[in-house]
Amino acid sequence: MEPITLTTERLELRPLAGADTDAVAAACRDPEIARWIPVPDPYARRDAVEFIENVSTSGWRDDTMYNFGVFTREGGALVGSMGLVRLGELKGPKRQAELGFWTAKEHRGRGHTVEAARAVIGWAFSDLGVERMEWVATAGNVGSRAVAQRLGFVMEGLQRGVIVHRGVRRDAWVGALLPSDWGREMQTPYLPAR
Repeated sequence: MEPITLTTERLELRPLAGADTDAVAAACRDPEIARWIPVPDPYARRDAVEFIENVSTSGWRDDTMYNFGVFTREGGALVGSMGLVRLGELKGPKRQAELGFWTAKEHRGRGHTVEAARAVIGWAFSDLGVERMEWVATAGNVGSRAVAQRLGFVMEGLQRGVIVHRGVRRDAWVGALLPSDWGREMQTPYLPAR
């Protein structure tokens, strides 16, 4: 897929570029990001170059990950990174993807991540035909869970030992959001359990 740009009231979501390297490297040196997200630790500038020039670029090209850098519209400061992964499940009857994100320390608690996620999820539901958006985070990541709950994700439970992070198997919280949770139609009929 050709990369796209999304805008919200306060934010611009666009593919990361070489000019963003130093900002990404600085943000990912935050111990809280390394605590929850599988980024290199310590995080070097070369890691940001790899993520921007190879991982993100090939994700769009190969339809494996659609990653956005999230920036303030006023001033262009890096707020974080947000993307859709597990895109192979978009094909066929599953029509699902997973939302992943991290937020730079200085932008947490301002509602930026929720605002950006609404734009990405809305695009996924309308343009990509996603019928199930999943959110997965290491159990204990209360910040990520708060974002997911503000977006309307229904918490579905705990997956035991599903995440391997820094050589340790960890439990994950899992939630899902359906288009119908946002008042949108679904292409595939849904028959919930009673």
